[in-house]
Amino acid sequence: MQPYLVILTTTLFLSLSFTSQAADPITSVYTALDGATCKTLESSEEGGGWYKGRCNGINAYKLLVMESDLRQTITVLDPKQKEFPLELWSTVSSGFSSLGAKAEWRVKKQGNKTQPLALIVRFNVSENPEQPEKNTSYLVVSKITAQQICVTDIVKPQAKANELARKLADQAGAKACK
Repeated sequence: MQPYLVILTTTLFLSLSFTSQAADPITSVYTALDGATCKTLESSEEGGGWYKGRCNGINAYKLLVMESDLRQTITVLDPKQKEFPLELWSTVSSGFSSLGAKAEWRVKKQGNKTQPLALIVRFNVSENPEQPEKNTSYLVVSKITAQQICVTDIVKPQAKANELARKLADQAGAKACK
């Protein structure tokens, strides 16, 4: 074998090996948003009622779930407990709403640490006053960076909506907030 072919083959092999090790895949971790696993912080039955609960996220992130006037939203608490309100009732829809039962965190492993990159939540909205029992189910994508946590994309109901939301979440870090 020619010496230059050995060098070329070795270089190609090593570059492919390092590339596959460096490119850690983005995966999903799920946490619950339902009342059974979240701690109630405040609630009242008066005047239509309201609720505020804290749900565990990942890596010291927490999710505050809030409900008022039959509308729900989320505020993300970063590990330093700084609040990032997602304002789903104004960013997505002001209709009567409820959150899905779980949050999907898009994460990347970096060594032995898991770094969240984005959050996906289901947001069910009653948008037709003539048919209040009929909901539109959106997937809301929010980026998570050291400086910002905010909504970047809203996926309307469609075929393969979950896959699209994950793809958008994996690219959310470079996007502007809605």
